[in-house]
Amino acid sequence: MFSKIGKVGASLAVLAAVAVGASGIAGAASSSKTSTTASSTTQAVPGHDGFGPPPGGGARHKPETPLTGNTAAQVKKAALAKVSGGSIIRVETDSDSGSPYEAHVKKADGSQVVVLVNKQFDVTAVNAFGPPGR
Repeated sequence: MFSKIGKVGASLAVLAAVAVGASGIAGAASSSKTSTTASSTTQAVPGHDGFGPPPGGGARHKPETPLTGNTAAQVKKAALAKVSGGSIIRVETDSDSGSPYEAHVKKADGSQVVVLVNKQFDVTAVNAFGPPGR
């Protein structure tokens, strides 16, 4: 017959084995869930227009930062002067074109463009933007 200490020790050993087993099962389940989530291509991102990588970056390039204050106002002004009748979707730093700033603009016809703006707030390019084949 087991002594009281032996029974407590055996009980603790069983509990530890159950905990380790449950942890392994939970880890496998969360790994499987993570893989499924990572392969998903439709994830809602607050404030994102659905075109291109989400603000804050994607796997394709460095993160971009939303513009604020006077810089945001100047970039918006330059972009709207270039794209008559457009409306600003967002303005942000640009990490992959060589211009420091960009404005995503929805044109009056519903198409979208990215207006690149330099440090002097001059427009350097207007590029079509949207899903492939559009």
